Amino acid sequence: MDAVGTRPEVGRRTGPVGRWTRRQGVDAAVDAAAGSPLRRTMGVAQLTLLSVGATLGTGIFVVLGEAVPEAGPAIVVSFVLAGVTALFSALSYAELAGMIPGSGSSYSYAYATLGELVAWVCGWCLILEYGVSVAAVAVGWGQYVNELLDLTFGVTLPESLSAPPGLGGTLNVPAALIVVLAMVVLLRGARESAVANVVMVGVKIAALVLFCAVAFTAFRAGNFHPLFPLGAAGMSAGAASLFFSYIGFDAASTAGEEARDPQRDLPRAIILSLVLVTALYVLVAVAALGAMPWRRFEGTEATLSQVLVQSVGGGNLWPILLSVGAVVATTSVVLTVQYGQIRILFAMARDGLVPPLFAKVHPRTGVPRANTVIVSSFIAVLAALIPLGSLADATSIGTLFAFMLVNLAVVLLRRRNPDAPRSFRVPFSPVTPVLGVGFCAYMLFSLGADTWIAFGAWMAVGLVIYGCYGARHSKLERRGEPAA
Repeated sequence: MDAVGTRPEVGRRTGPVGRWTRRQGVDAAVDAAAGSPLRRTMGVAQLTLLSVGATLGTGIFVVLGEAVPEAGPAIVVSFVLAGVTALFSALSYAELAGMIPGSGSSYSYAYATLGELVAWVCGWCLILEYGVSVAAVAVGWGQYVNELLDLTFGVTLPESLSAPPGLGGTLNVPAALIVVLAMVVLLRGARESAVANVVMVGVKIAALVLFCAVAFTAFRAGNFHPLFPLGAAGMSAGAASLFFSYIGFDAASTAGEEARDPQRDLPRAIILSLVLVTALYVLVAVAALGAMPWRRFEGTEATLSQVLVQSVGGGNLWPILLSVGAVVATTSVVLTVQYGQIRILFAMARDGLVPPLFAKVHPRTGVPRANTVIVSSFIAVLAALIPLGSLADATSIGTLFAFMLVNLAVVLLRRRNPDAPRSFRVPFSPVTPVLGVGFCAYMLFSLGADTWIAFGAWMAVGLVIYGCYGARHSKLERRGEPAA
């Protein structure tokens, strides 16, 4: 077939390999986005805050207590390493989001460049990344709700109703509840969801700044000696776990069909959000490690609140304020990442790879209603039944794999269609995206064997679904498209 920028011609079908490698094409993806029934209501500020809302808070409020014991004080370096890895991928996302302003994020980019099978694999990774991360953050939300109840009223929810099976509980009710509440907001429409997110992002930035101001009053430089007590391997393992914290920066790319000027605003929103989030993550990590020795982080829940309780005077005032901010922060992450998951399935359904029910948009609200209810219900069940650590690691592996594909897509598009209009260009390509692939691969192999086994099982299920449904119902299959 012709270069990627051209529309494929209807023609004879090819064998299985041809079907797997057929590409949608950039122009076809742009046309699909242009004809979207979703409403274009977001500007660059809303897109940036959507991305910040999906990113800021997860790693600091939820995962820090589990990551610090893996790396010690070097967790600060782990945040930087994870941020640099995310930056390489963010630059690639910015270039592709400006070219293909659809709702499918890296799934759409892979479909236009790497072929249908790889696009399916990428989309299946995104379902893991987004859906499981929402469940993980919902679990953290429940921890901070319990902490807030304890600090203010001296009571906590029964463990049987606030912890998953295997950790002393039967059902994590608060985690499921916040997913359902986010679903209610999302069903009202994209504009209403964006307004709610703007308010919550403001609250959580204020909460993190407050935490730093208070924690630095108890700062002890000796807490950072030695900086690498568990070696470089510990630092790498910490970075791999913390990469979970950075998945949200690409949430802006899932709003491509609801952005007023996506070619201009999406690249700006992606880069701005990542820089802001990384700076805050590093600052808060330094403040937390300076206030409390790293060995005391193990086993903590509602970690930042515990830092203030154990290391800073002043009674419960500061921990209460911090816990309020954490509840709002994690609510924002649940809302925005859940939004992204729904839009990715919308794009996959429009291409025929999943049932059309997921692409059906309600005429009054402009929201894929059935998609929202089905996805939210599935995530609520995950949040109620699975522990946080398992959810976080599963999210990281899906994210890293998807990011590798995005970096590869930039290299391929530069070769196949170098003259296509680009509102943003990755600097020093192909070196930058190749480095992005290398950093992602490095952190992938820092994850544990159990995570890889779970990921392999997830991919096996996905390939079966693709073979039984996606390959047969793909729009390109129904048109009889040859490989591009």
